[in-house]
Amino acid sequence: MFVVQSLPAAIVFCIITMLGWGSWANTQKLAGKEKWPFELFYWDYAIGVFLFSLVFAHTFGMFGDAGMSTRANMHSIDFGFAIPALISGAIFNLSNILLVVGIDAAGMSVAFPVGVGLALVIGTVESYIGAPKGDPALLFGGVALIVLAMIFSAVAHSRLPHGGAKNPRRGLIYSVFAGCIMGFFYPQLMRSISPNFNSTEILPGMLTPYTALVFFGVGVLVSNILWNTIFMRAGGQTYSAYFKGSARLHFIGILGGCIWMIALSFNVLASSVAGPAISYALGQGATLVAALWGLLIWHEFRSARPGTGKFIALMLAGYAGGLVLIGAASR
Repeated sequence: MFVVQSLPAAIVFCIITMLGWGSWANTQKLAGKEKWPFELFYWDYAIGVFLFSLVFAHTFGMFGDAGMSTRANMHSIDFGFAIPALISGAIFNLSNILLVVGIDAAGMSVAFPVGVGLALVIGTVESYIGAPKGDPALLFGGVALIVLAMIFSAVAHSRLPHGGAKNPRRGLIYSVFAGCIMGFFYPQLMRSISPNFNSTEILPGMLTPYTALVFFGVGVLVSNILWNTIFMRAGGQTYSAYFKGSARLHFIGILGGCIWMIALSFNVLASSVAGPAISYALGQGATLVAALWGLLIWHEFRSARPGTGKFIALMLAGYAGGLVLIGAASR
């Protein structure tokens, strides 16, 4: 299987993660502009996550001489080690649906900094406790700067008029819940993966990243039957409406899921070198990318009161400074 073996390559993979996690929500914005409800969009998103996990496992997971191939690993796993990956998919799925509701109600530049920022703090702390790798002072200093950036984001949000989004308060509340839940999916996923997965002799019964990501994708898709059905009922959507959507709308949703899953896959591969805490924290720099999309492309703060720009600048500076410290912590 393909593995990452150097720190510079791991950092590049984390940057790709950051770009992917910060950009997939543009597909939801595109679908929303065509009046496609987020509940229906999310079915295609979940399908995209699962499909890419299969493609990744049977391409990158089968190439090269390092580690154990996906096929060989599938025949040797202990299902008890697969359960955390399945649970991780279900946890992530619930949190991400809540985040999608937050984006739909409050916009990317509000929902992402709050929801994903909280997830970054929780996930980084828990991942570091599980695998303490990197300079803790730099790592948690970077996390502290990102918390400050979240505060400035909330201040900037408070300066939006009530008409600046569909329902800013509802979006903010959903984003907070999303972040609190999302912070636990990554450490849970890593419990399935052998810590020495770069070696051909992984710990007995444990999973390679490629196998774990397939089970994660299954967890996302299966849990969607429960989580998304609840939101569909609440929103008055039906399954028949889903099948009436155009091929273009379905493609947009599947593309969004594939983009997100590419980012997660690269992040997990990078974790063997950078460490799970640093790898996850760098990837969650997606908050900065998403905020820039919301500000520069979707113009989500154009109706804010004068003087809001300074809080937005402080928010962006906090995220950028935090990411620099987290990256330096990997040395």
